[in-house]
Amino acid sequence: MGRALRVVLAVLSGLVLVVAAACGSGAPTSPGAGPGPSTTPAPPPVNVAVQPAANATDVAPRAPVGATTTDGTFTDVTLTASSGGPVAGTLSPDRKHWTPDGPLAYGTTYTWGGTATAPGGRTSPVTGSFSTMPPDRTVRATINPGDDREVGVAAPITIQFAAPVADKAAAERALHVRTSVPTEGSWAWLPDQDGGSRVHWRPKDYWRAGTQVDVRADLLGVALGGGEYGREDLTTSFRVGRSQIVRADVNSFRMVVIRDGQQVMDVPASYGLDSDPNRTTRSGIHVVTEKFDNKRMVSAQYGYDLIEHWAVRMSNNGEFIHANPASAGAQGSSNVTHGCVNLSTPDAITYYNSAIYGDPVEVTGSGVDLAPSDGDIYDWAIPWDQWQGMSAL
Repeated sequence: MGRALRVVLAVLSGLVLVVAAACGSGAPTSPGAGPGPSTTPAPPPVNVAVQPAANATDVAPRAPVGATTTDGTFTDVTLTASSGGPVAGTLSPDRKHWTPDGPLAYGTTYTWGGTATAPGGRTSPVTGSFSTMPPDRTVRATINPGDDREVGVAAPITIQFAAPVADKAAAERALHVRTSVPTEGSWAWLPDQDGGSRVHWRPKDYWRAGTQVDVRADLLGVALGGGEYGREDLTTSFRVGRSQIVRADVNSFRMVVIRDGQQVMDVPASYGLDSDPNRTTRSGIHVVTEKFDNKRMVSAQYGYDLIEHWAVRMSNNGEFIHANPASAGAQGSSNVTHGCVNLSTPDAITYYNSAIYGDPVEVTGSGVDLAPSDGDIYDWAIPWDQWQGMSAL
């Protein structure tokens, strides 16, 4: 081979090495290794928060419960009870919040379900579960008047608790009164002699005739203090009927009935013997609570055991408006009874047929006032300012 040809071959060999070096990355590689795959970070989950926290226990039925998403919207949300199926609830208009429509049940496990979706299409499930407190140490309550009753203008709303209520403010905050016409009124906690607690609501003045009244006692799950909780919610809806007021001036020896502003009765009567405080008909606003066509009346102190007729109870201390032929000679002229209002049989029947629960009986002129010891409903004997001060709020 000539010298010139050897020079050409050497130059070409160098060029090949240069080209090969230029094609490399300059970084050391393992034999046979190629370029790695391209990776994209996974999208973050849609933010979903539930309340109470997952696996919470002993949750009160009225504790805050809900599901919320801040960077998406709910496609659907469910809260299912271990017994009883799905819980009714409401999704907010922007579909970011879901809350149940009412309180939960005692002693139940609840499980979340559903899906939250972000604007880009990302989704996350709604998950978790919690359980409510077991149904022990609950307090039963009753409400009066009952549904669909027609009552007189002095009828109070009464709620009786079967056990003492330590946190009366908490209980009272759960009580709601709605009236068809504006009506000023207040709750008041009254002494209870049956081992429980009781609270009454009355208007400042007599109800207006025809008023529709709706009451809610949202007591289920309310902490009443001392480890006690309300057992259940209560509701009632009743109507105030015509206005009928008895005016009973014991010194007039007559009983007057005013209905819707018009006098409809003015009849002879005999009231309690005022010289004996135990027999005096108490002064103050009484309230009709029940009536009997035949009523046994017994007094060991005064030695009688009688069946009286057409008896309308106006207090729990034994005061009735009733027929009594035995006192006919005194009716209209003197007071001889043991505290009742005695009428003739025809007058007693007429009044009996007109009286309803809640009618006021305004007794005046006697030497003894109506007092708490005289029965459950002495509400109108308490001045309005004092009554308001008996509220827990």
